[in-house]
Amino acid sequence: MPTEALLEAFLDALARLRPLAVWAHGSLAGGDYQEGRSDLDLIAVLPGPLGPGTVWRAATLHHGLRADPLAAKLHCSYPTPGTLDDPERRHLTWAHGRLARRPVTPVTRRELLGFGRVLRGEPPAALLPPVPDGQLAAFVVRDQRAFWRPAVDDARLWRQDVWVDLGLLTFARATVTLREGRLISKREALAELPALGAPAEVVEDVRRRRYGPPGPAPLDNGRRARLTRAYLGPAIDRLTGAYG
Repeated sequence: MPTEALLEAFLDALARLRPLAVWAHGSLAGGDYQEGRSDLDLIAVLPGPLGPGTVWRAATLHHGLRADPLAAKLHCSYPTPGTLDDPERRHLTWAHGRLARRPVTPVTRRELLGFGRVLRGEPPAALLPPVPDGQLAAFVVRDQRAFWRPAVDDARLWRQDVWVDLGLLTFARATVTLREGRLISKREALAELPALGAPAEVVEDVRRRRYGPPGPAPLDNGRRARLTRAYLGPAIDRLTGAYG
């Protein structure tokens, strides 16, 4: 399987950085992974502190994988044991072809502790503190209110597949997390959307593109954007108003 071959190449190269643990989260761990479409979301816990040499070696490692067509979807954060207690702490992260600094969020932490896939070393529970329900809920509400709600007002974004898909699916996942205290996959979130009042033709368009089989011509981007924004704005307002 090409994904497993890429993971083996990544782990072999990563061995030079002496990781204490390497974990997968997201769809690869949760059973909703689709090769060539889903991201490969990884966490590699490195001995600290991370000096300039380690940063350079991490970047070189990822550049060395570029010949693999799946490598563009491989994202990895590099925390150290001493930085994992704070969910607001930003860690060295390779994503979308470059290095940045991003937190390991409460959602990611809950995924890791609940169903994370151990690729090397220690299990998540050995290095990550528990995620209280209140911490998880507060993050989900903040993400919907501070990131997704302002994004709804930027009309140009919603002509792109990725914004429509993730906007709707993240909203459904947030709703279930706040209502029931559990995490669900993107496929489960898609099944939730009709009951949450999402526009049926947009939900069907997302289902067809993400899970097939191919159906009629895709929904016009302009109409899809208008329907999605008209639904999501008020829906996010109601959700965040009820829980925050």
